[in-house]
Amino acid sequence: MAALTPVVAVAPVWLLAILVFWWPVHVLWRVSFPLFAFGYVAAVVLLFLRPVQVWVLAPLMGARRPTPAQSAALAPAWRPVLQANDLPGRRYVLATLPSNELNAFACGGHLVVVTSYAIEALPRDELTGVLAHELSHHLGLHTVAQTLVQWLSVPVLLLARIGFFLQNVASAATTSYGSRSSALTAIGRTLAALLTAISWFFLAGLLLSNALTNIVGRNSEFEADMRAVDMGFGKPLSTALRRFVAEFGADRPLTWRDRLASSHPPARTRVARIEATLRRRRNH
Repeated sequence: MAALTPVVAVAPVWLLAILVFWWPVHVLWRVSFPLFAFGYVAAVVLLFLRPVQVWVLAPLMGARRPTPAQSAALAPAWRPVLQANDLPGRRYVLATLPSNELNAFACGGHLVVVTSYAIEALPRDELTGVLAHELSHHLGLHTVAQTLVQWLSVPVLLLARIGFFLQNVASAATTSYGSRSSALTAIGRTLAALLTAISWFFLAGLLLSNALTNIVGRNSEFEADMRAVDMGFGKPLSTALRRFVAEFGADRPLTWRDRLASSHPPARTRVARIEATLRRRRNH
C-alpha cells in the first residue's frame, strides 16, 4: 500500500494531462474520456510482459543478455535464491548492464539487472545476497508500483515540455513582433505567463510524485534487505554492501534537497540494520 502512494500523488495531474490529449481524439473519433483513460492505464500491462521486458525495456536501459562467462557466474549465485523461495527459473530474467559501478536493480515484473563489474568483482556468496535483495523488490511488488508511476508520468511530462516550448515560442514572438505594439506585447507576455504557470503546475505534480517515490523507495530498500535476511542471505548482502562502501564510499545526504533526491538510504545505514537484525535473531 505504501508503494502506491506516488501513484495517488501523480493521479490528479495525470487525469488533467490525459484530458488534454483525449480532446483531439474525441473530436476525431468520438471516444469517451473514461474509455480513453482506461485504455492508457491498461496499456501498462504490456510493460510487464516478459518478451517486452527482454526485447524492449532491457535494451532501452542498455542492458543485454549475459555472455556465457557471465551466465556461468550468475547461475550458481541465482539458483539458491530461487530455491529458497521455491520459484521456477523461467519466472525472472537476468540481464547485464555494461558498467564500472557495483550495482544491481530490479525493474518491471521480471527483470533483474546486474552490472558487469558486480559480476566480476563480487564473490559468489555476495552476489547471491545482492540477487536476493533484488528479487525481494519483485516479491514486495515495489517494481510494479514504480513502473505504474513512470507510465502515468509520461503524458504529464510530455505536456509540461510542450508548455515550456510554447512559452518560449510566445516569448520569442512577443520580442520579434510585439515590440511595435504595446497591446501585442501585453497579450504575448500574458500568454507566455499563462503557459509557464500551466507547465509548472504539471511539473510540480511530477516533482511531488518523485519526492514521494524516493521516500517510498528508501523504505522499500530496507524492506528488501529484511526479506533477504529472512531468506538466509543477510550476511552476504551485508558483506557486499560493505564492499560497496569501501570501494565507492557512501556519504550521507547533507541537505534536505539531497535527502529528497536520494532514492536509496546510505549503505552504512543498511549494513547497520541488517547486522543488528542478525544479532537479535542469534540472541533469540
